[in-house]
Amino acid sequence: MSDITLALESVGRGERTASEELFPLVYEELRRLAAVRMAGEVAGHTLQPTALVHEAWLQLVGDGGRTWKNRAHFFGAAADAMRRILIDNARRKSALKRGGDQSRVPIEDLEITAKTPDEHVLLIDEALQWLEKEDAAKARIVSLKFFGGLTNEEVAESTGTSLRTVNREWVVAKIKLFRWIREQTT
Repeated sequence: MSDITLALESVGRGERTASEELFPLVYEELRRLAAVRMAGEVAGHTLQPTALVHEAWLQLVGDGGRTWKNRAHFFGAAADAMRRILIDNARRKSALKRGGDQSRVPIEDLEITAKTPDEHVLLIDEALQWLEKEDAAKARIVSLKFFGGLTNEEVAESTGTSLRTVNREWVVAKIKLFRWIREQTT
């Protein structure tokens, strides 16, 4: 068994220092996942990959009652935590009571259909919620890839499915999401 698997088992048993031993083992991979996800964010984004990793870590081990089956299960949970953090951050930034990241735009330059990057994240989250009701397996693949930054191979490992199935489900999920988003924005 790998060091990560052993540390995950220690966390599951509730050993006092287990999460402190786990963090250095998974940090670089979590940082890579966060950096991949943050690469698609707008320049000047207030949340940086390191902060995203630390916030996700606090959600994962903060209450101490978490157990993971294996390495893939842990990184899947980390992807979900990063998704929740990014969605919450986008909602906060677009809230009118906080100014919604508004700036002055000359009326002649106004494009009515333009969306901010935060609005895109929120729209993708809404689409993903719709897909979860339609097909939870496809929604899980999208979440792991889009919010977790996992490759198809990593998604296959995390979900316990074949790479071929992940590839096929990913293509179908993208089509369904694209159609749903197009219906919402037209």
